[in-house]
Amino acid sequence: MTNRWVGVTVDCVDVQRMAKFWSALLDRPPGPSEPGWVYLGDPADPQPRLIFQPVPEPKHGKVRLHLDIAVDEIGQGIAEVLALGGHSTGERHDYDEGVVVVMTDPEGHEFCLVQYYE
Repeated sequence: MTNRWVGVTVDCVDVQRMAKFWSALLDRPPGPSEPGWVYLGDPADPQPRLIFQPVPEPKHGKVRLHLDIAVDEIGQGIAEVLALGGHSTGERHDYDEGVVVVMTDPEGHEFCLVQYYE
């Protein structure tokens, strides 16, 4: 049996708003989806799909799993997230290998922008 990672599902109140944010940030168009849900990408894509599942309640507390998004330039990455409706947490970590900045999407799900130094 072969196991393969095919997607990450995000619970959200406003599925369309969240899908629009992540689609623009990652340049991934919506693919075939179930009614009321939005899937970014297709199961045959080399990258896992992002799946937005409608739920009635907003997010509470810190998420235990998050995405790391590599950017070419951290300042431009932050500006793009903010322009798309995301937010900065103010948390930043500088390492010899690069910089990590913790951001949130419009519903408050944390994710990291990562600029690797080459």
